[in-house]
Amino acid sequence: MKRVFRSDFTFDIAVYLLAAVVLLIIAIPLLFVLAASFSDPDLVLRGKVLLIPKGLTLKAYTMVFENEDIWRGFVNSCFYTAAGTAISLVLTIMAAYPLSRPHLVGRRYIMLLIIFTMYFSGGMIPTFLLIQDLGIYNTVWALLLPAAVSTYNLIVAKTFFENSIPSELYESAKLDGGTSLQILLKIVLPLSKAILAVLTLYYAVAIWNAYFDALIYLRNSDLHPLQIVLRNILLLGQTEQMGTNDVGMAEKVKMAEAIKYSAIIVSSIPMLVIYPFVQKHFVKGVMIGAVKG
Repeated sequence: MKRVFRSDFTFDIAVYLLAAVVLLIIAIPLLFVLAASFSDPDLVLRGKVLLIPKGLTLKAYTMVFENEDIWRGFVNSCFYTAAGTAISLVLTIMAAYPLSRPHLVGRRYIMLLIIFTMYFSGGMIPTFLLIQDLGIYNTVWALLLPAAVSTYNLIVAKTFFENSIPSELYESAKLDGGTSLQILLKIVLPLSKAILAVLTLYYAVAIWNAYFDALIYLRNSDLHPLQIVLRNILLLGQTEQMGTNDVGMAEKVKMAEAIKYSAIIVSSIPMLVIYPFVQKHFVKGVMIGAVKG
């Protein structure tokens, strides 16, 4: 018994040490960004700031809130995230629920076709041509529709409906004359708050952080999400490496450096606000199928 106890103790210590290392790897860059956002941009450019703010100032945040491009991108990202998450949830549930029913004819082959898309796609150029032919290029729909359904999220939702909703509920609802839509809306969804919270978080974070689709499909800068605006700021800050002597450009570089880190902090706030509301369902949702009594 004593040997087993020592083995468990050693394992616990190893786990805590590994967790501490991972925490440091994640926390140090975040603390640097936070410290730099409150520091004098000159000191940041000279590498004088690490984890503690120096030359404490709120100038960077003032510049962020006065920047029209950032505000426009912030509003656009909020719209894309809210609308995109709603569309994705509806489409994912509409696909996952029927695929979870054993009486659906050909559901195995349909799932094989869906899983196939996880490993193979049409490619960037064919997808671009398709979006042009559909007439949604340079519109908000170019961001909302093409990536509306994640195959992984669909499989997770399907697994939840199969394993977590008792078949007796379906049978009793059918005996009472309930239609498939009524069963979904009045029985399945109220019992699926955990998976809905997980899917909401997954889709919202993915849409909020996405920038590549906007970079390809949106030509109008008024439609750009916040991530594209931040990318442009970061690219402007990198012009310092060109060694230009232009005073105006040097001032722009300093300005970009000042708002770069504060903009990152501001852009992270919405996801930090959403997470506490879904946290209580998150663990249950991600453990779907892990424990089965």
